[in-house]
Amino acid sequence: MTSHFAELTSPQIAALRESSRTPVVLLPLGAVEPHGPHGPLATDEIISTGMCERAAMDLADDPEVRVLILPPIPYGVTRYAAGFAGAVGVSEDTLHAQLVDVCGSLIGQGLRWIVLVNNHFEPEHVATVRRAVTTVEREHGVAIGHLDLVRRHNAARLTEEFRSGSCHAGRYETSLVLAERPDLVDVERMGTLPDVSVDMPAAMARGERDFPAMGMTEAYCGAPAEATAVEGAATFDTLAAMLVETIRALVRE
Repeated sequence: MTSHFAELTSPQIAALRESSRTPVVLLPLGAVEPHGPHGPLATDEIISTGMCERAAMDLADDPEVRVLILPPIPYGVTRYAAGFAGAVGVSEDTLHAQLVDVCGSLIGQGLRWIVLVNNHFEPEHVATVRRAVTTVEREHGVAIGHLDLVRRHNAARLTEEFRSGSCHAGRYETSLVLAERPDLVDVERMGTLPDVSVDMPAAMARGERDFPAMGMTEAYCGAPAEATAVEGAATFDTLAAMLVETIRALVRE
């Protein structure tokens, strides 16, 4: 049976509440923004959805949980890339309202086990996702899950480039897209791109508020030319394992 929530019928969704398996709903989050001259605008959403699909596959025969994936929310708080063609962002309040409303709608029909899966790491976006988690808990008295990859204990399990903070459309993200949607990567262009080392968190802390100011003149940093589908597949394995852990921890609460 499909793992995609919106592909089920209404009676099938209703039956989840009577199942012996706890229904866990995953909500992939992303952004529509430039990822260098080589990567798709939907890179973050592609990674979030890929994680969810792998976690659902890993738990497909699990006797305790049934994982379903909601249609992703593709738009995020996106200002650092605003000077480049293709950036389409929403405000913090818009994103917060949508997350809270979607979660509230699910909780209202008895689907209270929800995990937010985000791969867009602009600070204002991350803060908004965290705030939405807190709001849902306050308004509904229900804890929801959030795999917060920029938390130190999670980042420590990912690649060296990710941990360095120089990883927007670089080796880390490009490898993941090569593993999931290689048809969307301009591999020829990717191979010509020099390594651009930018500590994005440090640059943001200094008050730099757009990619060019950080030295990201082509909307990327890191080493995209070093990206491989093999690395991407290995990273997806790690991300899916972390998501499965998050799902199990939520159900145990």
